[in-house]
Amino acid sequence: MPSERFTFTGHDGSSLAARLDLPDGPVRAQALFAHCFTCGKDIFAANRIAETLTGRGIAVLRFDFTGLGSSEGEFANTDFTSNIEDLVAAATHLRAVGRPAGLLIGHSLGGAAVIAAAGELPEVKAVATIGAPADPGHVGHLFAHAKDEIAASGSAEVSVGGRPFRIGAGFLEDIAEQPQEERLQRLHRALLVCHAPGDDIVGIDNASKIFLAARHPKSFVSLDTADHLLSNRADAAYVADVITAWADRYLPRPEGVLPAADLHGDVVVEETGHGRFQQSVRVGSHRLTADEPRSVGGGDTGPGPYDLLLAGLGACTSMTIRMYAERKKLALARVRVELSHDKIHAEDCEDCETKEGKVDRIRRTIRLTGDLSEAERARLLEIADRCPVHRTLESEIKVVTRLGEGA
Repeated sequence: MPSERFTFTGHDGSSLAARLDLPDGPVRAQALFAHCFTCGKDIFAANRIAETLTGRGIAVLRFDFTGLGSSEGEFANTDFTSNIEDLVAAATHLRAVGRPAGLLIGHSLGGAAVIAAAGELPEVKAVATIGAPADPGHVGHLFAHAKDEIAASGSAEVSVGGRPFRIGAGFLEDIAEQPQEERLQRLHRALLVCHAPGDDIVGIDNASKIFLAARHPKSFVSLDTADHLLSNRADAAYVADVITAWADRYLPRPEGVLPAADLHGDVVVEETGHGRFQQSVRVGSHRLTADEPRSVGGGDTGPGPYDLLLAGLGACTSMTIRMYAERKKLALARVRVELSHDKIHAEDCEDCETKEGKVDRIRRTIRLTGDLSEAERARLLEIADRCPVHRTLESEIKVVTRLGEGA
């Protein structure tokens, strides 16, 4: 996914490092992501969520809060209120460049922050939280051992996630005074609460409190065995898919941009504007990228047109063989189809009807693994030629082209 890196001014004038991830095709909406306490914009969960959202046409802005990651400022001088102000500053920047945020996503304490910030951002239509505390004061337990030192000297160095941070007395006072339940009651936005029952950092009871305090429309999704940081790739991918599907209902859809459910399997291909040949390919809810190799002026960011053609034939071949083997209860373990495309002189093709010029040739090698007899292998090879795509390619094809309205 293409991205833009830049800085904007935070609550105290510090320069905050940001990254705006963009779809390959048209942008239908913007999301703003708030990372977990002492984390950063580039953690895996944030990357995965941004990648999935951009695949559905939603741009995602991520940034490092003051004093974290690549952002300027002193972390010791920040608190929960300053995080809210940084979020509002990020949303203000998006609005100023004509990209208002319709979706807020917050992980852990970032989840509590997006709930608080939403009330100041009228353009926001939906809010999603991941492992968020119902009360920001929940994180105070991380510093229980240092409270005496903080009270005596005004600050103390603590370890969070194996990294040292300096926490000031103002931080503890600030998180203890947040009216989070009132904010939830007057949120007036669609809310998605994602939480793992086994979260040992922020207990599942926090999700219950958030859900009960909020008004409808609201949804809850259990993350099953995920940990608090979504360190398992499958868990992060699941959260990303859930948020993307849920947000689709609440975000505006510009004219000409169809929801995945409206495509009904049709293939839509359009230029992305990145490079000479890069194309965004949509097939129902699926998104692909096509391109040409660098040798012919492309960026090699995806398979070429003939590669996709071969992939379609290969997939159909394998599926057809599998269906037949299952129906006949053959001991077929695995199918592998290898394909290549070239052009040959028609005069070199003994069984071609065309006798002049060149003809296209697709070479296909099928490898079958399993306890199969020679007769069974020969039969499966015959069945491969019955693949519907194979038949389409060898039959008369008529392509009807018309000029559509708009772009």
